[in-house]
Amino acid sequence: MQVARVVGTVVATQKNAKLEGTKLLLVQPLDPAGAPVGVTVIAIDSVDAGVGDRVLLVQDGKAAIVALGKGVAAVDAAVVGVVDAVEIEE
Repeated sequence: MQVARVVGTVVATQKNAKLEGTKLLLVQPLDPAGAPVGVTVIAIDSVDAGVGDRVLLVQDGKAAIVALGKGVAAVDAAVVGVVDAVEIEE
């Protein structure tokens, strides 16, 4: 699981039947300081996040499928939480 920021949405007029009714988000993983790291990822939204939100992202297929809650579906990444605050203790 990692922290990411929602940077956009993805519209797919045709998709797998198990994904019908789901919202797709474009998310940018972040480092602990909040700086972008790596490439953006398309993820299924399971928590009604929006553009600009800081979120929790899972990129493990099994965890993403469980978050979707629709049985077995072709999902690699899912947004599973909206982050209110991050505190780093040193």
